[in-house]
Amino acid sequence: MKLRLLPICGFILARSLLWSQQSAPPAAPGAVASAPRPPVVSWTLAELQAIPLTPPHTGKSVTKTLFDGKTLTGWRGNPDWWSVVGGAIVGKSNEKVPTSFLYTDDSYSDFRLTLSSRMVTSENHAGVCFWGEIATQNDNKWYTHGPLVIFPNPSMWDYNAGQGLRVYKTTAEKVTSQHDWVQVEILAQGNRVRTAFNGVQVMEWREPDPSRIKVGPIGIQLHALADPQEVAYKDIVIETFPKEDRLFTLKP
Repeated sequence: MKLRLLPICGFILARSLLWSQQSAPPAAPGAVASAPRPPVVSWTLAELQAIPLTPPHTGKSVTKTLFDGKTLTGWRGNPDWWSVVGGAIVGKSNEKVPTSFLYTDDSYSDFRLTLSSRMVTSENHAGVCFWGEIATQNDNKWYTHGPLVIFPNPSMWDYNAGQGLRVYKTTAEKVTSQHDWVQVEILAQGNRVRTAFNGVQVMEWREPDPSRIKVGPIGIQLHALADPQEVAYKDIVIETFPKEDRLFTLKP
C-alpha cells in the first residue's frame, strides 16, 4: 500500500525531524556534564518519505578519478597524517590525533562517489564528508562542518550539530567487517543521499533543511583516536551531476 500524507502533515513531521537533529544547548560554565545521548533511532520509511525531495541540481556530468594511485595531487590536508602507500591513500598516526580530513581541491553538490576503504588497525571508523566546509577546531585546520557517511558500520554524523543523524536503514543485513575492504557508493542528489556497501544499499537520508546544503569539497576521514591507527582509501571515482537516478554498484 502506498503511503499518502496530507501536505500539512508532512510539513509538520519534517519540521519535527529537523529539530530532532539539533544539538542540545551547551552546559553552563562549571555545570556537571550531562549523561551521554541515547543511541540514534533510525527513521521509519514513513518518516523518511515525509521529508519532501528537492530536485537535483543541474550541471555537466563528468566522471573522473580523484586519486591517481601514486600522489596526493588534487588533495589537501595535514601531511603529517596522510601519504600514499601501496596504491592507496593512507591516514595514519601513532599518537593522539583530532578528527581530521583530507579534502579534494574541487567542490561538489550532486555526485556519485565510489571508493574502497579499509580500517587497517583500529576499531573505530572511516568516513566521507560532503555538503559542508573546511573548518578549524582548536589547532586542527582540517575539521569539517557538514554531514558524514560512516563505514564500515553504516551510519551518519552531523558535524554542525555534533551528533548522529537519523537515517532510514534499508537492510538489516550485515554486509561489512571491521578490517576488510569495503566498497562504498554514495549517491547525493538534491537533498537525498543513498549509500551502498559491498553491493547492498544500506541506508538513505534526506536533509530536511535544504538551505544547509553547501557546495563544498569532499573529505576522507582520519577519526580522533588516542591509540595508533591506520585507514586506507583507494579506487576513488566521482561522477558529477549523475545522469541516472540509481545506485550503480548494487548486486543483481
